[in-house]
Formats: sequence, C-alpha cells, structure tokens
Amino acid sequence: MSMNDHPILLVVDDEPAIQHAFRRAFRDEPITLRSATTAAEAIAAIPTVHPDVVVLDVHLPDATGLETFQRIRDVDARIPVILVTGHGTTDLAIEAISGGAYEYLLKPLELPQLRELISRAIRSARLMRVPATLPEDLPAAKPGDALIGRCPAMQDVYKAIGRVARQDVTVLITGESGTGKELVARAIYQHSKRDAKPFLAINCAAIPEQLLESELFGHEKSAFTGADRRRIGKFEQCNGGSIFLDEIGEMTPLTQSKILRLIQEQRFERVGGDETIQTNVRLIAATNANLEKMADAGDFRKDLYFRINVFSIHLPPLRERGDDINLLIDHFLRRFGAEMGRPVREVAGETRELLRAYSWPGNVRELQSVLKQAVLQMSGAALLPEFLPPHVRTPASVTPEESAEVSNPADPFDWETFVTQEIATGTDDLYARSLERMEREVLVRVLRHTGGNQLQAAKILGITRGSLRTKIRALGISISKEVWSDDDHTDVSG
Repeated sequence: MSMNDHPILLVVDDEPAIQHAFRRAFRDEPITLRSATTAAEAIAAIPTVHPDVVVLDVHLPDATGLETFQRIRDVDARIPVILVTGHGTTDLAIEAISGGAYEYLLKPLELPQLRELISRAIRSARLMRVPATLPEDLPAAKPGDALIGRCPAMQDVYKAIGRVARQDVTVLITGESGTGKELVARAIYQHSKRDAKPFLAINCAAIPEQLLESELFGHEKSAFTGADRRRIGKFEQCNGGSIFLDEIGEMTPLTQSKILRLIQEQRFERVGGDETIQTNVRLIAATNANLEKMADAGDFRKDLYFRINVFSIHLPPLRERGDDINLLIDHFLRRFGAEMGRPVREVAGETRELLRAYSWPGNVRELQSVLKQAVLQMSGAALLPEFLPPHVRTPASVTPEESAEVSNPADPFDWETFVTQEIATGTDDLYARSLERMEREVLVRVLRHTGGNQLQAAKILGITRGSLRTKIRALGISISKEVWSDDDHTDVSG
C-alpha cells in the first residue's frame, strides 16, 4: 500500500466519459485518483505514482490491453489490475485474469459495483504491501501492522514463522477468533520466496456454500443458474502466488475434495467444465475450529486435514498472554490516537487494571475495538475508566452450554451509531465488518428464539449444525441463560 494518507487508484482509459465516471464515483471517498489515457503514460506512471490499484481499458490507442497488463505485471506483479471491457471483448479480459489480473468490469459501468470492486482490490493490495512486521523489525519503525508480544507462546509463533516462511509448504494457523491469524499469514507471505507474486485472502465462512467453489475454482458459462459468462477462480488467478483460506473448516465436502486434489497435484477443473487447469500456488489455511475433532466426527476430510497440517502455528488467546496486554494497549493507543488526532498521553492505572481483568473473548480484535471506542469517547489526554465501554467496566461471566432459557429480547442494534463510529475510526473494511455484524445479529436472534437450541437454530438458518457451531465460535456468541455476542457486549436478555 502506498505510504500516502489515501490509497492511489490509477485509471487508464482514453474515454473522457469513463474518467468522469470514476471522478464522480470516488469524489467523496478517501482515495487519490490518478489518470492516464495511453499505455505509455500508464507504464511511465507506475514507478512514480506507485498506485495501489490500476483500472485498465482493454482498448488503448497505442497498445492492446493484454500487452499493457503484462507490462504492468513486469513492473510489479502485486498490483491488482482491473480491466474495463465492452461486451464483445470479455474473452480478452478472461485471458488476462487467467494470467493474474484481479477482475474485469463490463461497460457501461455500474457505480455500486465499481465502488465495491475497487474497495476489495484496495484491501487485496494492502494485504500484500503493508508490512506484517515481526518484533525484530520494530526498531526500524516501519509503517504497517505489527505482531506484538513477548510472552513465550508468541515467541514460539515468531520462531515458527521464521522457520516456515521460505519453505514452500502448506501451513495451518489455528487459534480463537480475533487472535491475529490473518496477520500471521501475511507475515509468512511477506517473508517467503513468493513475496513478489500475488497474495489473495478468502474467508470461507463469509461466502455462501454454493458460491465458494466457484470463487475458488471458477466456473464455465451456464454451469449453473445465473452463470452468464466464464469466471476465473482465485487459484487460477493467483498462479505463482499464495492463497490464504480463512475458516477452512467451513468448506463443503465437494470443495474439500477439490482442495485436496489441488494440494496434491496443483490441478483442478472449473465448475461445469472438463478442462484441467494447472496452477502453482502456496496454500496457507486458518481455522478457529478443532479440525482434528471435526475429522474424527466426519465433518472434515481426514486426508485433507493431514495435507494442510504439514506445518502448524497456534496463536494463543489474549487472556493467556500475560503482560502482552500492556504492550498491545500502548501500541494500539499510539496508533489510534495518531489516526484520530486524539493523542493519549496517559493511561490511568485503574483503566489498565480493568483492561487486564477482562477476559477478552474476542481477543486482540476485540481489544482494538474497545480502545477505538474509548479514544472516541475520551476528553482530555488521559484514558480514564469512564471512557471504556460498560461491559469492560463491569464484565459478566458466561458459561457456554448446548441449550438455555432465554428471555427479554435486546434493544435493536444501532446501525447508525455503528457506521458513524467505524467511519470516524478510519476503517478500511466497513463492508466486511458490517456483514459480520449482521450475521452475528441474525444468529443471536435465532438462537434466542430457539432458547439456545442449536439443532433447531441450524434448521431455521438453513445451515448444518457443525457450520452453526463454527460460526458461534467465530463470531464470539456465548450461550448460557442469555445468548449474547462478545462484539457489542450488550446484554441481549434485557
């Protein structure tokens, strides 16, 4: 990611109407827009502008789209390139995506689709470019995301990353939701031999089961209802690079079998196709579920579990990391204070005691959320206990059970406040966080309706009980005499 305040989008198109459409689409967005009208201008701009994402028209006056795309990849293969194409040139765009382009858009451009795609591409660029630094890197004060911690368990994590990063083997990262598994995956990628090639991250739990196989392997035209054109999947698109599959335990048996074959042979077929595609990707997987127990129960293929568990790294929960919490508090307060223009000069002793006493069921991700909220609430330069959310000041004790009596529904979730606070914190993944929040709300309300009965809840939701259990763990939902979520920590029993 560029080191400017905002990500940089380079639009390469000789049509003034297209350039105008982009200016209109992103005039209120925190994105710096740059333009080029020829292939020569675009290639010259890459090393000086350092774009995070490039949007490239396939028909330019001085070169074809494929030629220009290949020249951009020769400069930096990590830049996500989105092609803009007319209906008659989609085959060319598909060929480019097979060669590593990020995606393509059909003219005329639809602004909501445009914004969503650019947002995803910027996040993809960030995963590749923003350093995921290890402790020995910290004195250099490089901007980026740091793995913070000195406890013995975290020292083991750093050593494991160092041992495996440059070995081209499959890695399985385990740990509770919010412990930082994606950050470890990025550190492995950025210290690997494939660090100049693309890195794509897919959350298997966030994509509907019927679409995940297509997302990973692509599909042929008419492969299923709504498949109006061929789609290139992530494994084909990321040839030569690394793919991070988060929550791999959420895959259907069919997708698991295709992943197994891909690991063994680096080959697959698109959905609805019989052409064998050869690829070369490194797989990094993560889960907050116990895959070994799932395999014993028949919910996950044992042979796939053995294949992805070649080298495993376990991230400890925050409650077991001792004094690391103080390091994390200071790190995040420096970061959020600078981002929001509210420097925190002192943390009251009582505030630290409350933060240390809390159990952090959502781990480091929850700590970040709590500290962001506290900085927003803060007046003055000292972080006092009253600025912490109520659930941290007076935590409740909850024991998960299979079923429970639930009463007194919670107040409706305040979406306006949620979105306003997220924007104020400078978030770059509001869409994903909103979807996660919505999913959590639905699950909590259905579980409350069923009195905590997971079998009934799974039937209402239309998912398997194993999938529901995984989502409950991933989303930090606890079931006892109340059903509540660790993200908002409002008492949903009233």
